[in-house]
Amino acid sequence: MNAPLPGPLNDNPNLDRWLAFPSPGKVTVLTGRVELGQGVLTAMAQIAADELDVAMERITMRSGDTEKAPNEGYTAGSLSIQFGGVAMRQACAEVRALFLDQAAKVLKCEARELSIRDGRIFRNGASTGQDYWTLAGAIDLTVKATGAATRKSVSDLKTIGTNTARLDLPAKIYGDAIFIHDMKVAGMVHARVVRQPNRGATIGSIDESAIRRAAKGPIEFVRNGNFLAIVGKDETAVEAASVAAVSHVAWQNVEAPTRTQQEANWLLQRPAVDRAFGAPDTGNPQGKQRFEATYSRGYLAHASVSPSCGLALFQDGRLTVWTHCQGVYPLRAALAKALKLDAASIVVHHVQGSGCYGHNGADDAAADAAIIAIQRPGETIRVRWRREEEFIYEPKTPAMIVKVRALVDDNGKPVDWTQEIWSPTHNLRPGAGGNLLGAIALPDPPPEPPPDDVPEANGGGATRNAEPLYDIPAKRILHHLVTETPVRTSALRGLGAMPNVFALECCIDELAERVGEDPVQYRLSITADPRARAVIEKVAAMARWDANAPAGSGRGRGIAFARYKNRAAYAAVVVDLSVEEEIRLNHVWCASDAGLVINPDGVTNQLEGGIIQSASWVLKEQVRLDNGVASFDWETYPVLKFSEVPEIDIELINTKSEVPLGVGEVTAGPTAAAIGNAVSHALGARIRDLPLTRDRIMAALLKE
Repeated sequence: MNAPLPGPLNDNPNLDRWLAFPSPGKVTVLTGRVELGQGVLTAMAQIAADELDVAMERITMRSGDTEKAPNEGYTAGSLSIQFGGVAMRQACAEVRALFLDQAAKVLKCEARELSIRDGRIFRNGASTGQDYWTLAGAIDLTVKATGAATRKSVSDLKTIGTNTARLDLPAKIYGDAIFIHDMKVAGMVHARVVRQPNRGATIGSIDESAIRRAAKGPIEFVRNGNFLAIVGKDETAVEAASVAAVSHVAWQNVEAPTRTQQEANWLLQRPAVDRAFGAPDTGNPQGKQRFEATYSRGYLAHASVSPSCGLALFQDGRLTVWTHCQGVYPLRAALAKALKLDAASIVVHHVQGSGCYGHNGADDAAADAAIIAIQRPGETIRVRWRREEEFIYEPKTPAMIVKVRALVDDNGKPVDWTQEIWSPTHNLRPGAGGNLLGAIALPDPPPEPPPDDVPEANGGGATRNAEPLYDIPAKRILHHLVTETPVRTSALRGLGAMPNVFALECCIDELAERVGEDPVQYRLSITADPRARAVIEKVAAMARWDANAPAGSGRGRGIAFARYKNRAAYAAVVVDLSVEEEIRLNHVWCASDAGLVINPDGVTNQLEGGIIQSASWVLKEQVRLDNGVASFDWETYPVLKFSEVPEIDIELINTKSEVPLGVGEVTAGPTAAAIGNAVSHALGARIRDLPLTRDRIMAALLKE
């Protein structure tokens, strides 16, 4: 019986969707995963090089293309290597086996006598004169994978597990025009959209004369219902007109978010869809000690390095779109639905952008360009959002309230755990219901998507990492999916994992403090998972953890641990910081078990990036609302500065495991909680609301 195919390969079984041998000495590797700055294409090339026995220099990567590449949904959720990489290995193993079988027929020998070195076929160590390219014409790669081919054992891997230079970095470092913002197409025209303030808002009046005067160059208006765009060949004129249009287009039925709505506590009074899962709640019949604490996080922005951009061309009934979104196939489906086109007539190409981390404005910018292109056939339309537009209109990550209730035994160890969560949805990607801003402004807008969140089978949205991995006999989650929000919410790196891990790992520290036990030893006493124990022990050793360090001195250390989604990589983090007028991070240590590591340097970069981004969320970031979104640039939405980045030490363990584990988002939760625990240690006072601002520090100290 053949082995089952890995999920993405089972969904895309035709081998020509994964590999091609276009010319002598060249291999094309196709993947549905796209490069978002995480180094995934380099890792995929390493996987293919090992399984095919070819040098990486022979490989050309092609990704995120609805014409050729497999449909792997979104590049998200730390799934690229854990699932996409495993599928790629199997596809390459299947192709390798096909070539060996064909070579055996040509050479009239047994396949077991043959081996491959850099694409060349050897028989019992001697060259046969055959290679992938001499045999390619006789092999039909349109056949389906069978699961019969065996992937190489870890001990036989040569490229996997080595620090390999990123394929995408040289062009970026030397300033080549590889980002979508740099694309130039003959006859291209520029466009900006005059944004509908909210669903249901309608255009009252347009002062075209004032907008044209501000443009100081030729522009045209494109309107379809409440979708209004400004188009022209001179981007400077189009940009000036779009800035002026903010004051010269009057909207009706505007609903502006208020300052009250920016705080997470506002969610407690809103309608919600409630559900519960896990162990039944039997109350507290034995009268166990009870611990309860509530934590919160405000809305966050993606704060991408550059504003979103998209290009589109509608010609001869065919729509071609260029985008830096995370899922070209879901975007194609959403565009087909919104524009009432056959999906087969739409081609979507991924082009790299400078910044992502989740569902930002990339899909919307592509849809803007497509809507305009439909009305101007034969012209390539380029839409680039303004910085203010990106901050105001991109989806935000939801504010969240997390309440933890624990019952503890006579030794102070938790025996019953309830994590109760209030949060809007993390799941408004276009593929989940056609959520595109431009489409909402058209005359026949799609209905508002029904309340929904990422299902538990996919790791959960607001509930992600809400269940402690510790050995607690009874655990349950109460989820309140809030259905009314002041801003559009969707996915940002880690979804609900960061606030959930922040809450539960801070609670673990508080429970340890209640019984006077060292936080490291307390964690080890309630987990038997050997991989969890290993990263906790390793990071404590790295940081030279001192269980007797005094509290309340202004300098503190904190530890936290999580396994992302309780099914991906493990990470434990220790933070050393000082609290004076503000919090200063001195040093961060991290130990991670990501299973089989493809590119150690790439994994380390992902862990470091998660630490830095999480530190920024915890110390600085929150979207402000005041008669609209009041965080619209780097002054009103500050992020961590280069000068504030601490020294970071990372060690990877268990890197020769058979299975790779998703690593891109694992450090966000432990870093947040380790900072929270270190601040508590430094101050002798606990702050449970994020971000940890100066005002909250002062309030916590005055309370003591």
